[in-house]
Amino acid sequence: MSQATVSAAIAEPYAEALMSLGQEQNLTQKFGEDVGFLLGLLQSSPDLQQFLANPFVQGEDKKAVLRQVAGAEIHSYMLQILLLLVDRRRISFLAGICKQYQARLRKLNNAVLAEVTSCVSLTEAQSQAIVDKVKAMTGASQVELEVSTDPDLIGGVIIKVGSQVLDASIRGQLRRISNSLLSAA
Repeated sequence: MSQATVSAAIAEPYAEALMSLGQEQNLTQKFGEDVGFLLGLLQSSPDLQQFLANPFVQGEDKKAVLRQVAGAEIHSYMLQILLLLVDRRRISFLAGICKQYQARLRKLNNAVLAEVTSCVSLTEAQSQAIVDKVKAMTGASQVELEVSTDPDLIGGVIIKVGSQVLDASIRGQLRRISNSLLSAA
C-alpha cells in the first residue's frame, strides 16, 4: 500500500467528519475558508510542517504553536479539531484532510478545481476566459483556479480538471506535430 493511499485512507474520515460538523452547524463555508488558511500556512512554512510531523515534539508544544499561529484566524470548532488531531497523532495528515475537505465542499457547491499551468502570470481577463471555458466543459456552477507558471511551455496554457487535460500550450502543439511526423515516417 503506497504512502498516498495510506494518507488518503486516514484523511478521508476526518474530512467527512469535518463536513458533517460543518453541515450540522451551518459552517461549511467558514470551514472552507479555515482549511484554505491552514493549507496556505503549511505551504508557506515548511518549518511548521516539519514541526507538526515530528514525532519527538510533545503534543502540548504542538498545541501551543497551533493556538498561537491559527487560533485567532480560524473558528473555535476548527481549532478543537486541530487539537484532536494532535492528541490522536494525526496532525501530520492535516494537509491531506484539508484537501479532502475542499474536494467535498466543491462537490457540495457544484464547483470544480481547475489546475492551470501557464508560461506567464495570467491577466484577470485570461483567468475569466479560462473559468468560462471550464464551466462550459464541466457544467459546474463555480470554478476555482489553481494557477502555476512554467516557462518551459513557451506559450499557451495547460488546464487540468479532474482527469481531463486540455493542452493548449505551444510545447504541447510541438509535441503533437513531432509525433505525427514520426508516425508518418
